[in-house]
Amino acid sequence: MTERIDTRLIHGGVDGDPRTGAVNVPIYQTSTYRQPRLGHNLGYEYSRTGNPTREALEKLIAELEEGVAGFAFASGMAAIGAVLSLYKSGDRILISSNVYGGTFRILDKVFKNFGIGYGIIDTTDLSEVERSITPDVKAILIESPANPLMSVTDIAAVAALTKKHGIHTIVDNTFMTPYLQRPVALGADVVVHSATKYLGGHSDLVAGLAVVNDKELAERLHFIQNATGGILQPFDSFLLIRGIKTLGVRMDRHVRNAEAVAEHLSKHPAVSRVYYPGLKSDPGYEVNRRQAPNGGAMISFELKEGYDHRVFLSSTKMIALAESLGGVESLLCHPASMTHASIPKDIRDRVGITEGLIRLSVGIENEDDIIEDLERAFKASRRA
Repeated sequence: MTERIDTRLIHGGVDGDPRTGAVNVPIYQTSTYRQPRLGHNLGYEYSRTGNPTREALEKLIAELEEGVAGFAFASGMAAIGAVLSLYKSGDRILISSNVYGGTFRILDKVFKNFGIGYGIIDTTDLSEVERSITPDVKAILIESPANPLMSVTDIAAVAALTKKHGIHTIVDNTFMTPYLQRPVALGADVVVHSATKYLGGHSDLVAGLAVVNDKELAERLHFIQNATGGILQPFDSFLLIRGIKTLGVRMDRHVRNAEAVAEHLSKHPAVSRVYYPGLKSDPGYEVNRRQAPNGGAMISFELKEGYDHRVFLSSTKMIALAESLGGVESLLCHPASMTHASIPKDIRDRVGITEGLIRLSVGIENEDDIIEDLERAFKASRRA
């Protein structure tokens, strides 16, 4: 693992096919494998348990995240569900006060039924984190930057606290990807991704990934992956490997555009606040700079009262109003009614997920075209 990250994106994990010389890992579109005799196999028995194409992806993400082992799932939520299955009745999981609505939902509507509780805390406040670690807390699940308010948590500091108490740090690294941020190197025990987003990069697959930092966790998570069966299929594993190869060049363009858009929005008369840790005025700027080279490519902003968010969201021509993020195309989202609708309104209001909050996934189009499209929506949404 001596190559730089740009090279590991292309040549990491399993590099091509040594049998034929193919530069790409083949798609092993098979459910089962011939066994030469009873009790002996060639390394694979059944594709739920192991598949060479999926295994190549899993080795790649483990190497990129600098972990011990990687696991590929049918979606980001399948990955989070498998990770949460590491815990048992009576355990509690602490989560950041603004996380993806699906993460809140699976804890509140599914795992709570199995006796696994949760607590919502401000993980940017280390004193609150330490006060919240009671004997029943077994893990802290954070996003940094968090979805949708881009709040930044000091991953290394939280990891130090969890190690002190003998519990796990789980980091959702979807927004930053291993190209920009590597939580295992900062002390995290588990890293999860909605690989649907930047890792796939083209809005053409749904996938989830998890990486762990020790062999015992790897054995437990592999058992859960095999037992519950929410694995990623061979063709989607192939597509995801292909997407990861261009992650570096895509992220460079995403970030360059996002920085230009964030600067524009920060001075705009229609915008009351911009949430982007790449801006020096952002409260998370200094912490983010310690753990990532830039602020990534996700921006949220608050419209002023004189602008109608419904009109704004329907007035862009190039930028689509859609769920998801991280594709080559720019996407707008209304967190309160879309990605975070499953979070109760009183919690949304308390943390700042308001009706006027808009999330923007900045694509790789020409930056001037992105800004001009936003200007079109600002003009259309201004109330008379």
